[in-house]
Amino acid sequence: MNSSVSAKGSCRCGQVAFELRAPPIITTACHCTGCQKMASSAFSLSVLVPADGFVVTQGNPVIGGLHGPTQHFFCPHCLSWLFTRPEGNDQVVGVRSSLLDNPQRYAPFIETWTSEKLPWVATGAEYSFEQFPAPQDFGTLAQHYAQRVKK
Repeated sequence: MNSSVSAKGSCRCGQVAFELRAPPIITTACHCTGCQKMASSAFSLSVLVPADGFVVTQGNPVIGGLHGPTQHFFCPHCLSWLFTRPEGNDQVVGVRSSLLDNPQRYAPFIETWTSEKLPWVATGAEYSFEQFPAPQDFGTLAQHYAQRVKK
């Protein structure tokens, strides 16, 4: 694991804090109705990072949401949605980018589930998908994101 801190973040009340110790793989906005409900917004924003590059440094997040194979973690006090460990992929963590210091650095590069997108929403994402990108396309998207970030 890389021990240098790429970014820090916390929940609304500050009882749970975390660090990204690896650069983001990609940034996303998800428009699925599940994310709309959990975020209480038109979409959820995420930074995907390698699982070994994400560390909770304070507090003890609890599982919320649907309590299924995809695990959504929340602050037990203020109930802020903090991060997600997706089903079938223990290599990445989806961290709510709006909880990071300097969230303006993490504009969504891709948007997913546009088939459920509210008609008045615009994210500025460079790529849009009616559901999720095909697994075989994700590597190319991550490379394009890395190139964009280097500019």
